[in-house]
Amino acid sequence: MDSVFIYDKHGEPISYDLWMDLTRIADWVCKNWRRPDNGIWEVRGGARPFFYSRAMCWLAIDRAMKIAIRRSFPAPLVRWHRIRDEIYQNIYKTFWNPKIKSFVQFQGAKTADASALLLPLVKFISPTDPRWRSTMKFIEKTLVGDSLVYRYRPDKAAPDGQHGSEGTFSVCSFWYVECLARGGDVKQARFIFEKALGYANHVGLYAEQLGPCGEHLGNFPQALSHIALISAAWTLEQKLSEAGAHH
Repeated sequence: MDSVFIYDKHGEPISYDLWMDLTRIADWVCKNWRRPDNGIWEVRGGARPFFYSRAMCWLAIDRAMKIAIRRSFPAPLVRWHRIRDEIYQNIYKTFWNPKIKSFVQFQGAKTADASALLLPLVKFISPTDPRWRSTMKFIEKTLVGDSLVYRYRPDKAAPDGQHGSEGTFSVCSFWYVECLARGGDVKQARFIFEKALGYANHVGLYAEQLGPCGEHLGNFPQALSHIALISAAWTLEQKLSEAGAHH
């Protein structure tokens, strides 16, 4: 839904028939957003309400509303608005842990998950919001090792049914860079970005994960990792230009 919103705004306006399909998706989300699932990382510990999944339900309805308003498409805006706001309130009530001052991986968890790093990127929360700043601190404390970011800690989070440890996730490291840049910590964002670039192979490509010695693990090359790299580079470039203009 976010991709279609961006395409409709910057590419070319979408068709009426595609809009009809999208309204069916938005209506489905309105009816099913409370359903538990296995999250973005497809953990094997059983279905549960995941923070990221719930936020994406909010995003789907929000973007459907924005497309409808922008293009004057027919849409049940009153109902969508009510449910979108209901999801928003639900996220703040059930996924915010005041003890650790962070959004958590799933309802009742005491751990964070690096997919949360997408939330300022999709404009669910401001990158300078105090709740987001403290979530970033918690993620840095529990998931960041040097310039690299783990998606979650299997031993402390939703069990994924796999034995042994796993590497850091390349995509998460670039999400982290973009969060730092958007939050105004441009110097640190650039430092982390340049360190992360050093882990690419001889032709500048990344695997899904990096092992403890920087070895490439998992899917290779992985498109998602490179999309996140481009997005981080683009945001960083913008912020550095702004900083230069101010000086």
